[in-house]
Amino acid sequence: MLKQFKLGQFGMKASALTVALLAASTGAQAAGEAKNIIFFLGDGMGPTTVTASRIYGYGESGKLTMDTLRRTVRIKTYSEDGQTTDSAPSMAAYMTGKKTRNEVIGMTPGTIAVEPSAGTAPDGVTKVSNAINNCPTPGSSVAAGSPAETILELAKANGKKVGAITTTELTHATPAATFAHVCNRNAQFEIARQVIPGGVGYNTKLLDGVDVLMGGGRNHFTPFNATDNKKGRIDGRNLLNELKAKNYTVGATKAEMDAAPLNKKYIGLYSATSHLEYDLDRARTAPNQPTLAEMTAKSIDLLQAQDTAGKGFFLMVEGGRIDHALHGTNAKRALHDTIAFDNAIKTALDKIKKTDPELKNTLIVVTADHDHTMTFNGYTARTGKTTATNPGILGLSYSYQEAKATDTRTRVLADGKKHAPNFDAKGKTSTTLVFGNGGGPRPTSRIDITDDEAAADDYLQQVGVKLGSPGSETHGGGDVLLFAEGAGSQVFKGTRENAWVFSKLKEAFGFK
Repeated sequence: MLKQFKLGQFGMKASALTVALLAASTGAQAAGEAKNIIFFLGDGMGPTTVTASRIYGYGESGKLTMDTLRRTVRIKTYSEDGQTTDSAPSMAAYMTGKKTRNEVIGMTPGTIAVEPSAGTAPDGVTKVSNAINNCPTPGSSVAAGSPAETILELAKANGKKVGAITTTELTHATPAATFAHVCNRNAQFEIARQVIPGGVGYNTKLLDGVDVLMGGGRNHFTPFNATDNKKGRIDGRNLLNELKAKNYTVGATKAEMDAAPLNKKYIGLYSATSHLEYDLDRARTAPNQPTLAEMTAKSIDLLQAQDTAGKGFFLMVEGGRIDHALHGTNAKRALHDTIAFDNAIKTALDKIKKTDPELKNTLIVVTADHDHTMTFNGYTARTGKTTATNPGILGLSYSYQEAKATDTRTRVLADGKKHAPNFDAKGKTSTTLVFGNGGGPRPTSRIDITDDEAAADDYLQQVGVKLGSPGSETHGGGDVLLFAEGAGSQVFKGTRENAWVFSKLKEAFGFK
C-alpha cells in the first residue's frame, strides 16, 4: 500500500512535470516559433468580397485557399480619426502596432496628414503632381510625428531577408507601409527615395536595403523626361541606376524577373506609370507582366536563396487592385483579382510546404485592410460558379423558389430548375451584387438589366447613393477577416484591433 502510494506520488509529479513541459512548449510556439512570415493583404477585400469571390470561382459550396487556413479572427479597422479607414493607416496598424490618422503612413499617433504639392519639371513648364513632399521634419512636433518601427524593419534588424510585392504602384499605401515613413500617402516620390540604400532620404532602418521589391510605377524612380516620362522625378535622380550601383538586379518584365539571379537583391517595376493591369485584362493588354502568383513564387525563391545565414524571411504580398475595381463598382474585375490573389496564396503554400510541410517554421497570414460597400441583394437562388455560359453571382438576382410559369426571363440555375428574376417595386430586375454608394449607374428611373449585360467585363453595378464619377465609391467601415495557419497562428481568434496583429507577428518571430 505504501509503495503504491509513493508510486502514485511519483506519477502525480511526473504528470505535473509533463504539464509544465507542455505549457512551456506551447509558450515557445506562441513566441518565437516562426522563422518565416508571409503576410498577404487583399486591399479592400471585405467579407462580402471574399464570399462573392468564392461563389464566382468555385460555387457556393466551394472553397478559396484562404478558406482552408485553420485560424480565423475578426479585425476592427477604424483609424485614429476615421470610423472608416483608408489603406495607409490600416496597413500601418498591422505593420507598426499604431493607429494613426487617414493618409498617414508609418508614423506615430497624432501625426497630421499634409498633402504634397505639384512641382515644376526641369523643362520649366510641366507640372508633376505630388512631386514636392510637404511633411514637416519628423520629431519636430506631435503633429509632425516620428517614424514608427515596422515589422519589416524589425525582421531586417534581426538578420532576416525581407520583401514587399504588390499589383499596385510599389509606392502605393500598402507596400509603402512596410518600408516607409511619411505623413501623407500621396508623397510617392518621397516614398521611393526611402528605399535607396545610402541615398538622400534613405530609411536607414532598412540597413543594406529591402531584398525584394516588386510592383508598378517606374516613373517614381526615374527622372522626368518631356518625351517619355512626363510623370517622372523632378529632382533628376534615377533611383533604378542607384539601386543597380548597390548590386540590385532591376527588372521590367516577367522574362526579366524569371531570369534574375537568386543571389542578388531584386526590384521589379512592371509598369511605366500607375499600377499593374487587372488580372482579367493582363493577358490581353500587358502579357509581359507577371501574375501575382508568379511574383510570389519568385520572391520566395529570392529570399530563400539569399538567406545564407538561415535566419528566415518576411514577405508582404498585396493584391492591390481588388480595391480599385471595387471603387469603380466593377464587381467582375474585383472578384477576378481576388481569385488571382488567392492563387498567390496557394502558390506560396505549395512552395513552402515542399521544405516545411507542416508549416512548423512558417506563419501564413491573410487579411484585408478595410471593407467596401458592395453587398448581396435579394433572396437569391444558388447560381453556381461563373462560367462562359453562366453569369453566376455576376448575373441577375433570381428567386430561390422554382418558377411557376416560364417566360424569356426565367433561367435554369444550379439546381437544374427554372427560376424567375426578383423584381423591384416597379417590376424591374436587378443584380445580386450592388453597392451602397459610388459613381456607377443610378438612373432617375431604374431600367431592366439582362444577364448578358450584368456579366460583361465593363459592367458597373448599380449604387444606392450616387457619388460623382466612376471610381468614387468609398470604403466600408465594417470588420474584415484574418485567416492564419502555421507557426504561432494559434493566437489568431476572437475579435481584435488591427494594431494588435503587429504584436502577434513580433511574438511569432520571437522579437522583444
